[in-house]
Amino acid sequence: MATRRIQRTEESRRLLVTAAAELFAEKGYRQTSFIDIADKAGISRGSIPWHFGNKLGLLEAVIDDQIQVVLAASASPAGEGSSGPLEQVMSFIRLPVTRLFITLLAEAVEVDSPVREHYARLHAALREGAQARIPAKAVPAGTTPEAFTVVLVGAILGVHAQWRVAPEAVDLDAVHATLRALLPAGLK
Repeated sequence: MATRRIQRTEESRRLLVTAAAELFAEKGYRQTSFIDIADKAGISRGSIPWHFGNKLGLLEAVIDDQIQVVLAASASPAGEGSSGPLEQVMSFIRLPVTRLFITLLAEAVEVDSPVREHYARLHAALREGAQARIPAKAVPAGTTPEAFTVVLVGAILGVHAQWRVAPEAVDLDAVHATLRALLPAGLK
């Protein structure tokens, strides 16, 4: 009985985090209500404070979930049958949930934003994930792995933002070819 209750609790939590991530990506953090999240998850809105305390607690769970996704992707070995770092970047740009990063950015740049600290953690995880995939020999001379990673993550998020805002103006296949031409051999 207790095992079934734990499973239901974990499933409810997972449904709420997934629904919140999708809605935060679509509408933004401030414009998403408990009612929106509960309706999308198919769960009572009273479950949200029970699981997360408040909306900020739910945002924290969404960010933590996305950090785990990023870190898991960066930890997967690049071996036979796996795609290289550049292909992983292009796949990441196309993920629907990646829109969450762009949507939250608009709110995170405000100094008093409740999203700011959490978004900074997300950026740190993106940099950590990217840096884990960059071989030392691929870092261009005259730069540090940290600075190179900041530039790469900035480029990835910038390409993604442009594509989300004007998909008709951004040819991701051409961007892929351009990145392939510009990046050091170890990142292709």
